[in-house]
Amino acid sequence: MTGRTAVVLFTRDLRVHDHPALATSCAAFDRVVPLYVLDPALAGLSPNRTRFLHQCLAALRAELRGLGGDLVLRHGDPVAETIRLAGEVGAEGVALSADVSRYAERRARRLRAECERHRLHLRFFPGLTVVEPGEVTPGGGDHYRVFGPYHRAWSGQRWRDELAAPSRVVLPDRVPVGRLPALPAGDSPDAVVGGEVAARRRLDRWLPTLRHYDDLHDDLAGDGTSRLSPYLRFGCLSPLTVANRAGDRGSPFVRQVCWRDFYHQVTAAFPDVSSKAYRRGAADHWRYDADALSGWAEGRTGVPIVDAGMRQLRAQGWLHNRARLITAGYLTKTLGLDWRDGLAVYFRWLLDGDVANNSGNWQWVAGTGNDTKPYRGFNPIRQAERYDPDGGYVRRWVPELAAVAGKAVHQPWRLPDAVRRTLDYPPPAAMPGAVPVWLR
Repeated sequence: MTGRTAVVLFTRDLRVHDHPALATSCAAFDRVVPLYVLDPALAGLSPNRTRFLHQCLAALRAELRGLGGDLVLRHGDPVAETIRLAGEVGAEGVALSADVSRYAERRARRLRAECERHRLHLRFFPGLTVVEPGEVTPGGGDHYRVFGPYHRAWSGQRWRDELAAPSRVVLPDRVPVGRLPALPAGDSPDAVVGGEVAARRRLDRWLPTLRHYDDLHDDLAGDGTSRLSPYLRFGCLSPLTVANRAGDRGSPFVRQVCWRDFYHQVTAAFPDVSSKAYRRGAADHWRYDADALSGWAEGRTGVPIVDAGMRQLRAQGWLHNRARLITAGYLTKTLGLDWRDGLAVYFRWLLDGDVANNSGNWQWVAGTGNDTKPYRGFNPIRQAERYDPDGGYVRRWVPELAAVAGKAVHQPWRLPDAVRRTLDYPPPAAMPGAVPVWLR
């Protein structure tokens, strides 16, 4: 066999369009072996994400086969399996997208050592963010701690060129590609389907509504958000593609893409973002109440807007961004429960649950992260009346209150006794300390 061979290790970049590691390897090498390693250490974290991942792998294999290649699947430790496959095919190099989580950091460190030991060239590529962590930094610091200055620097940065899918992927002869894993059951019956084709279709379908995004994205009942987050989390879409298609760097939607990059550069500098308070001096004042936590997680707090959000999360494996703020704020600022416990519940259910954004947003709401006003609170009733003024979102997800008209649905404890007794819905759960003003 003549010519040069490389292995491209796929991780959170399950696509063929705008994939720098894949495109560059296909241009530089005669043969390229696309590899995904199913790590058993990650298998039980979330049935929802496992199902979505397996759908993404099936879609990626189909895309690669359409280009003349295939997706090689292995089970085990990603570093060991990558080195083993490189030896089997006589590869000279390994390529993959750079990532920022603690897991990814350990994988990168071990992969560097093993590639050096086996005399393999290793290269990390951009692709998981629009602007790579560390590409823009403040004077005198390694990363931006506040979003506003980061957004200004990010908006002025020259973005890399978006890359087309390779015209052809050539595998070495007789490489065992492995079978796709059986599609497991997820826990959320209304979860969307994974994969690059589904992602690009969703983007195409949503873009015509972009001009209304600023007016609609906080409307809980209207649901004007893009719902692209699961596809960005698994890399079925390049964030650069999404930002370029949106066009205006100053638009409210592209600002949300920038928030995603912001938390990636925070996590690159502070990999313990899922377990330790980011803000220096943040008080560790949390209480621990298993019943209160389970009531919140199951959507039975007795506060309709909170329960609606948590039930949407369980049904769809996704949650409206405004509902994320409300439910997380209620857990941390009203119930006083540890943000890490809420983070774990979100990780359990969310299709888009990733370390950087899930953790960064939880810390922001809890007042331990990058919020410049760490003691801000979210009055759930005020939020409900502003972002679900007619109660349509609550009535959809809390059918026990379907007969309650208008905004009265947000405070059923204020209904006449005769009406309240007909509802199969609990009063608000007992809370520590003083009764919040919105309950009085």
